Amino acid sequence: MTRYTKVGFSSTVGGITDTLGSTAVRNIIFAMQHFFLTIIKPGELRPESPGLRDFLHRVEDMVVKELSSNAKSHAFDGFDVNWEDQNETVSCIHCLHHPSAQEKGLQVTSVSWSCTGSVIACAFGRVDDGDWSTEKSCVCTWNLDRRGLNPKRPDTVIDVARPVMSLSFHPSQPSLIAGGLYSGEVVVWDTNRTQDLILAQTGMSTDSHREPVYQVAWVPGPRRGEMVVLSAGSGGRVLLWTVDSDEGRLVLSAGFALVRQQVPHNSALSKNRGSSNVGVTSLALSPWDLDTFLVGSESGLVLKCSFSAQTLAAAPPDGESVTLRAPAQFSFSPRGGPVHSLHCSPFHRNLFVSVGTDGLAHLHSLLQPDPLLSLRVSDSYVFGVRWSPTRPLLFAAATGQGLVQIFDLGRKSLRPAATLDQLTGGQPVYCLEFNPRRKDLLAVGNADGSVNIWHLSTELTEQGPRETAKLEQLANEVAE
Repeated sequence: MTRYTKVGFSSTVGGITDTLGSTAVRNIIFAMQHFFLTIIKPGELRPESPGLRDFLHRVEDMVVKELSSNAKSHAFDGFDVNWEDQNETVSCIHCLHHPSAQEKGLQVTSVSWSCTGSVIACAFGRVDDGDWSTEKSCVCTWNLDRRGLNPKRPDTVIDVARPVMSLSFHPSQPSLIAGGLYSGEVVVWDTNRTQDLILAQTGMSTDSHREPVYQVAWVPGPRRGEMVVLSAGSGGRVLLWTVDSDEGRLVLSAGFALVRQQVPHNSALSKNRGSSNVGVTSLALSPWDLDTFLVGSESGLVLKCSFSAQTLAAAPPDGESVTLRAPAQFSFSPRGGPVHSLHCSPFHRNLFVSVGTDGLAHLHSLLQPDPLLSLRVSDSYVFGVRWSPTRPLLFAAATGQGLVQIFDLGRKSLRPAATLDQLTGGQPVYCLEFNPRRKDLLAVGNADGSVNIWHLSTELTEQGPRETAKLEQLANEVAE
């Protein structure tokens, strides 16, 4: 007569679950039981294998001990298991360009991903010197999911009367793009429109910037769910615009002026002659505190600013329809030249990174003036920097030598973890953006008018064990 039985660890499940306080143990033991018994239908019995029950009872105590020990360990805190195939290669999967823009010698000045992660937009203008301020330009978009993608033929081409210096997709409406022009104008385009794609614009009004707009972004407005456009330029103004789509206008709702005499600890500025304005070259928004933003300047200063500042700006009125306020709250140690790019860490509320003409990437804490760490990125200028959206210790920087350098702060060496050569003959890289939805994609905009889409390896996208803890340790260090 054949004997049938069900075997497993049922006698121990209750005790170990009480010890660990987790249903995970039940799941593990349940899986082990089914592994040994093979796949059977509910209630079905299988012939008992000789010695199987004795073996399971023999190893039970050892398995329970190891499970208990592992459950108490913090070695893999913050580590997400990836069940997908591991990819160890970094490759350029698309090289996008608009032949007409390249024929004019236009450069890619800004790139932005749509909120869906499928569309990349690029702005064409010029960063180098030259008499080109009245030159016509364009904004182009490519949908990377479109079947039959043509890298030489954008899905959308928006003709613009002036060079475009900055670009930003709306965070939830994938058809809306805000742009800042060299002329000082700010425009919002709607790619869903069939005729005129301009949804709203400032025009050349008394409220608009008088100088190039180097940064645009979407920020929460006063009404629930409303998003307004932020713009910043070399004239020292940071302005907030409400979109009036019915009238086709951007209406100025608030404004800030950065004036030398109102910059905290401004001894470095007081010796400079010329304009009293602090020319804005870069701006970063804090993902942790909606009231805080950072400004990088032509003079090398980085300023922590507040949207809720009430101090009136010591700037003479210039016809603005709102009263300008002075937002600067704190000044960080000045750099040797213009600060081209800033970015706040998405994993720590007090950390940000800055780059500029000194060729270094400076890791800062909002709590102290001097950088925590400075890394040599390039012997030339560094034009852009972005934290990884998935790796707390990783950021990428765009250099004037045609390279993107990717740094991993968890490594013992301060050398780049990866170098991406854009193959542009050494022409500069002006901008870069990680894809917010597809963690393995990085868009890079180049001086030769091309946009490269890079597919990143698993090492550069998957968070390692205790990575957030190491970042916290870095943030708590005191600058030397």
